[in-house]
Amino acid sequence: MKKGRFSKEEERTIGRLINSMTPEDIAIQLNRDTESVVNFIKRKFNIGTSREEQAAYSLENRPYYKELRQQFTDEELELFKYHWSRMVSQFKNDVLPTEEVQIVDTIKLELLMNRCLKGNKENIDYIINLERQVASLRASQESLNKDYRELQAKKSTMLKEMKGTREQRIKRLEDSKLSFTAWVGTMMQDPDIMKKYGIEMEKMKLAMENEKARLSVYHKYEDGTIDQPFLTPDTVKD
Repeated sequence: MKKGRFSKEEERTIGRLINSMTPEDIAIQLNRDTESVVNFIKRKFNIGTSREEQAAYSLENRPYYKELRQQFTDEELELFKYHWSRMVSQFKNDVLPTEEVQIVDTIKLELLMNRCLKGNKENIDYIINLERQVASLRASQESLNKDYRELQAKKSTMLKEMKGTREQRIKRLEDSKLSFTAWVGTMMQDPDIMKKYGIEMEKMKLAMENEKARLSVYHKYEDGTIDQPFLTPDTVKD
């Protein structure tokens, strides 16, 4: 089945058969779909068209229609045809040239007003989208602030554990200025500290005695020499 524009030969055939055959039969003879043939007959010969359709088709034959196609989108042109056909048919095609210009300008203003409203809606949607993004960024910033405060708290805790705060360092300096007698006096006032140091001193004493005993026995060195590593009058062997 053929598609596209009608050729000159097809136009002549339709003009010759239009009064003797139905559009359906003409479509079969031309190997075209019926709808395209019916629309062509309406547009070319104004047969079977309503008053609004005749007015819409007449608009396309106006010299300024090319300018309208450059000025408006396809969707806007369809709306232009709709308003044009209704206004012209309202006056029963009895429209003077000045009235025709007024109709065209009126429809243009209507379409431009529609553009403004569409643009306004797009701007509102854009603003709403920006507000959502700002809200999301604020929530993200608040989350970062919360993370920072938590990390700051952990840092402060670590400094206290390391005794690295100013207050703790000052206290350590003040404690280091104590004399040995004052230190002993402070230690004696705290039984727990005395017990702790006593246990550590006893452990060191026992470790020292064990090591003295280990180094007092004969030991064979890598060069084959046998001797005592720790030699004192108390550990000397015959």
